[in-house]
Amino acid sequence: MTSSHDQKPNIGTEAVVDINLLRDQKPNVRTEAIAGITTFFTMAYIVIVNPSILSTPGTGMAFSGVLTATVLVCFVMTLFMGLYARLPFAVAPGMGINAFFTFTIILTQKVWWQIALGIIFWAGVLFLVISITPVRETIAKAIPTELRLGTAAGMGIFLTFIGLKNAGLVAADPVTFVKLGTLDVRALLTILATGISVWLLTRKSAFAFLAGIVFATLIGWTLGLVKAPDKFFSAPDFNTVFLKLDILGALKLSLLPAIIGILFTDLFDSISTFIGVAHAADLLDEHGHPKNLKQGLIVDSFATLGAGLAGTSSGTAYIESIAGINMGGRTGLTSVFTALCFLPCFFLAPLAGMVPAYATASVLILVGASMFRSVGKINFSKLEEGLPAFLTIILIPLTFSITQGILWGFISHVGLYIIVGRRRDIHPVMYALACVSIGLLLLEHVKFS
Repeated sequence: MTSSHDQKPNIGTEAVVDINLLRDQKPNVRTEAIAGITTFFTMAYIVIVNPSILSTPGTGMAFSGVLTATVLVCFVMTLFMGLYARLPFAVAPGMGINAFFTFTIILTQKVWWQIALGIIFWAGVLFLVISITPVRETIAKAIPTELRLGTAAGMGIFLTFIGLKNAGLVAADPVTFVKLGTLDVRALLTILATGISVWLLTRKSAFAFLAGIVFATLIGWTLGLVKAPDKFFSAPDFNTVFLKLDILGALKLSLLPAIIGILFTDLFDSISTFIGVAHAADLLDEHGHPKNLKQGLIVDSFATLGAGLAGTSSGTAYIESIAGINMGGRTGLTSVFTALCFLPCFFLAPLAGMVPAYATASVLILVGASMFRSVGKINFSKLEEGLPAFLTIILIPLTFSITQGILWGFISHVGLYIIVGRRRDIHPVMYALACVSIGLLLLEHVKFS
C-alpha cells in the first residue's frame, strides 16, 4: 500500500531500541542524514515505475508530466512528514493504487484521466476528514484483520500479474483468457533482473530494485531493444498533468465506488504501515501507541489529495522507511534528508523514459510477492473468517479492481457471520459498511448522466 506499497520489503526487528533513551537524546544529524539517504535509495524505483504505469498506452498521460508529479509528491509530502508529523517516514505514490488507477479506472472503466485525478482528489478529501475526526479510529477498529490482510494479498497478485504481462510471460488468450507468453529476450531480461534484485534483497542492499531496472535497461540498450534519448536531462514538466484534474467531473454517482475503494485502500495501507514500522522500530509513545499517528495520517491524506492536484495516483507512507530507521533514523530529520534526495529527480525525465516495461516488471513481481506474504496470517480454519478474505484476494486481480475486492469482502463478512450465528461479533460499523457496499455495487449497474 506502497508503497505501496505495497510493495514493500520485510519489516525487520533490528531497530528495536530503548524508547525512553530516544526521547532524551537529540537527533544526530550525520546519522539522520545517512538514514534519509538510505530510505531514498530503497524507494527511488518509484520515480521510474510510477510514471511507467500511469503513462501506459491508452491512458493519455505524459510520462514526463507524471514523473514530475511523482517527484513533487515524494518531495513535498516527505518533507511535510518530517516537519509536521516529525516522523522518519517517506511518502510516495502507492504501488497497487497506481495500477488500479491506470488499468481499472482509466483503461477498463474508460474514465478520462483528468476525471480519474479528480477521483484521487476527493478520496484525499474524505481521508482528511476521517483523519482529523474520531471516524478514523472507529473504522480502523471495525474492519476485521482478515479483510485488511486479504486486501494487501489481492493487490500483490494484481501487481504481479501486471508485471508478468509487461514482461511478456503471460498473454491474453480467447479460450483460456490467459496463457504462457513468448519466452523471448525481454522475458529473459525480466527473469535475470528479478534474480539480481532477489540476490541483493537477501543482502539488504538499498539498490536492490534499482539494480534490476538498470541491468535490464542497459542490456536491452546494448541489444538494440532500447533507444537512448536525445538528451539525458530536461526541465520539470508542469504543463501536461499538473493541476489538470477535473474535480467536478469526478462527482458522478457512478464514480463513487472508485472513490470509496481508493479511500479504504489508502486507509488500510497507511494504518498498517505506521503500526507495523512503529512496532518494529519501537517508535512508540508512553502508552505503547505509534508516535504522532494522527499527524502521520493527516500527512497521508494530504498526500492523496495533493497527488490528484499534482497529476498522479495516491501518495502514502512507504514501508521502505524501515531501511532508514534501521540505519538509526528516529526523527523527522530523516524524512527531510530523504525529501532533499528527490530534488535532482525533477530533471531526469528523458533518462527515466528510456526504461522499458520489461525492466520495471521485476519490481512489480517482487513488490507483489512482498504484499502477498500477508496471506499467511489469515485464519482460513473458520469459514466465516477465511472466505471473505479469500473473496477479497481473488476478486481484486480477476476483476482488475481493488474496489470490488473490498466491497465483496465487507458484504460477505457480515453475511457469513450472521449465517453462522456470530451476530454479536459483528462491529456495528461493519453493518453500515456492508450496506454502503451493496449500494455502491448497485450504482455500478445504473447509468447516471
